[in-house]
Amino acid sequence: MKVILAGYNIDSDVIEALKRNSQPRQDVTPETLSASYARISRDSRPVNELRAIARAEVDKARRSNRNIIFKMGHHSVAEHAVFNFDIIGLSRLATEELEKFRLSSFTEKSQRYITLGDDYLIPEEVRKVGKEDIFCQMIEAQNELYHRFHQRLHSHFFAKFKELASEPKAHSKLDGWAKEDARYIVSLATLGQLGMTVNARNLEFIIRHLAARKLAELQELTNQLYSAAKKIAPSIILFTDPSDFDTKVYAELRERAKPWLKSSTNSNYKVQLVDFTPEADTKLIASLFHTSSSLSYNQCLEKARELSFEQKKNYLMTAFKYMEFYDAVLREFEYVDLTFDLVVSASCYAQLKRHRLTTQTVQNYNPHLGVTVPVSIEDIGAKSEFMAMIEKTNQAYFDFKKKLESGAEYILTNAHRRRLLLKVNARELYHISRLREDTSAQWEIRALVSKMSQLAKQTMPLTFLLLGGKDYYPEIYKKLFGQPPQKLLPKLQT
Repeated sequence: MKVILAGYNIDSDVIEALKRNSQPRQDVTPETLSASYARISRDSRPVNELRAIARAEVDKARRSNRNIIFKMGHHSVAEHAVFNFDIIGLSRLATEELEKFRLSSFTEKSQRYITLGDDYLIPEEVRKVGKEDIFCQMIEAQNELYHRFHQRLHSHFFAKFKELASEPKAHSKLDGWAKEDARYIVSLATLGQLGMTVNARNLEFIIRHLAARKLAELQELTNQLYSAAKKIAPSIILFTDPSDFDTKVYAELRERAKPWLKSSTNSNYKVQLVDFTPEADTKLIASLFHTSSSLSYNQCLEKARELSFEQKKNYLMTAFKYMEFYDAVLREFEYVDLTFDLVVSASCYAQLKRHRLTTQTVQNYNPHLGVTVPVSIEDIGAKSEFMAMIEKTNQAYFDFKKKLESGAEYILTNAHRRRLLLKVNARELYHISRLREDTSAQWEIRALVSKMSQLAKQTMPLTFLLLGGKDYYPEIYKKLFGQPPQKLLPKLQT
């Protein structure tokens, strides 16, 4: 066996410095990796030799990439080229659209940990209809209220948790609570920044799909992403223009659905389990039987159905026996699905959307769904002030909606709500629960996931025997097995 590190991503400033101090060369591009790896299936030479050939013949490597991707349809070779992007000055609304894409990595500026300035986007759509002054006045009033809330909440949390406040190391935590609740009043036009890591195939997909959106900000984002990547790797990002399928399908589906949806009303439920795998506990056992035998799935399901509840529980306990809080449950748990209809604020959605292994489809933000008001805002006697700003925001939104086909939602706040349909398998729900039901999680998503977990455990009690936040894991484990997890036992005893 021989393992060679073929390449790795480094800072572009370092690359430029290296280029300045070397002879002019064409091979500073990830296209040579794509081209050499594409040849592996038909060329018997060692892959490190194929890479050397590609570096020596960059123009030929580029022609090869285009031929393989365009004519032969092997788009997977583009996945070997990886890009890192700094994206600065993107609105909260546009960030949500970008981070919907699954097979990329994102790390963004957190409104929970950083005190916000007053930077915001004035959408091109708003400028075109002459509403810029009203828009700016509204946003600046929201931002001013954010700063007042932050100061008051800072004092409130330090006074409420005096013991914690006596520890200097805890000051950032207490101030973080003030920031995360104050931010509920700032708009979706608020600017932020993020780092994105993406391979060329998925970058092409992102560019094409965002280009189909009507927001001018997203159009600019796609142009800049494409321009930056094309300079480095022109042969592997080819299909960037949106098709009719990308641009027309959802619009026509909405139009066709109107006659059937006229009489519908909004539900007040914030968390509903609307669909799930029937016989989930039994089917989970059947899938474990399938892995543990040479029987067909139907034979395994028949055997699982013959077990009593206690036999099923005892068998599943074997699957949990050696788990620590950081372990993922077995892959067989992915055969069990649950679908939730959720109503969440923009603040909550900002966190929920990061769980990209789930299936999520969202509706537009809708003021008729109300807003989420942090309890701390009520504690400092500021709810009426908060709601007065929400009322003014709603009036501005509906005024903009009369003029704008898209873009009015920029004026809405982090407190405004939207509805989404979320499908998750049992394995991923364990991950979400461990992370979001932990006491360190933000309060709104913690309450949401706790309700989801409660419904899941009621529906499939055996599948979710160990469901819960990571801080409660030793307690959950002990309740099931009569003792803490073995690796945690010494710590718990001390």
